[in-house]
Amino acid sequence: MSWPKKRRIVVAMSGGVDSSTAAALLKEEGYEVIGLTMHLWDPTGDGKGSFGRCCSFDDLQDARRVADQIGIPHYVINLKRPFEERVVENFVREYLRGRTPNPCIHCNDQIKFGFLLQRAEELGAIALATGHYARIVRNPFPDKTGEARYLLLRGKDHSKDQSYFLFTLTQGQMAKVLFPLGDKSKTEVRQAAAKLVLRVARKEESQEVCFVPDNDYRRFLEDRRGKEIFQPGEIVNRKGDVLGSHPGIYAYTIGQRRGLGISATQPHYVLALDWRRNRVIVGKKEELLAPGLIAGGVNWISFSSLEGEREALVQIRYRHHGVPAVLVTQDDKRVRVQFRVPQKSVTPGQAAVFYRGEEVLGGGWIERAL
Repeated sequence: MSWPKKRRIVVAMSGGVDSSTAAALLKEEGYEVIGLTMHLWDPTGDGKGSFGRCCSFDDLQDARRVADQIGIPHYVINLKRPFEERVVENFVREYLRGRTPNPCIHCNDQIKFGFLLQRAEELGAIALATGHYARIVRNPFPDKTGEARYLLLRGKDHSKDQSYFLFTLTQGQMAKVLFPLGDKSKTEVRQAAAKLVLRVARKEESQEVCFVPDNDYRRFLEDRRGKEIFQPGEIVNRKGDVLGSHPGIYAYTIGQRRGLGISATQPHYVLALDWRRNRVIVGKKEELLAPGLIAGGVNWISFSSLEGEREALVQIRYRHHGVPAVLVTQDDKRVRVQFRVPQKSVTPGQAAVFYRGEEVLGGGWIERAL
């Protein structure tokens, strides 16, 4: 998208190379740039604890130093309460219900393109820019409602594409969001950062959930909930035969093989988590394959609703390559996905995102495998 020069743009600055480069490039292009950094998480609640890597005090300082270096105002926005209520608590609840959540998508949806976008508007900005590797373009062929004005596309660098995490974006949000790095590769971004002599040009990326120390989600859940989380139950096969016991379903994920603590002649994997009966259901590797799934909470980007059936490439986790499938409407917010080739480890709580070539049609949350 093209934007009027000399207008104000707010950049979400995390302290990493991507958002720092986005801010610097926009400043070079002539925009009035303001950097905002979200203060999201303090584990101890007393201001003395450490953040996860992508929300550390060092990151906050890096964002501030980059802003000083490129000559833009920078502010830290305290969003700890909404982050706790809408992202962290959802993360905990989902695991206790036998689901595997994706907190990064909820953070984008609820915090970054919710509260932070609102703050950008309050500052008189025409757009909120982020360092995501994705693209937004104006749709030249809106649907019959006239609502689908923008398309969400994969980033040019498919190895870094983050469109999977953005399927919740609405038309209203996309009209006010800018992804300056969407048409660049990671190598090009680092080269640009080095050319601009940004202090974060060589900074490593964080691959962790920002609020889970050492990426140990089990310990995090135990610390959050204490004794209540330990609800022993049975490990059973599809027939209901008891093969062992577990300390709590929060400690298991779909596809898990290690740590089951059962004796069997062949390797067994977690097939499903029945939180109502507090059971871990296991089986052989071939039993992990599913012909499809039901997705709920669906958000359509490229059109207002799905009518009948539609072919799409469906991605069921971030690093999944996607598989051809048929989408069939169940109701306004629910879709049945029928894979052309059965897929393994369909995981409730994860996102199923629908693509047509480079375009994100929409997505939803996996409720169950078929």
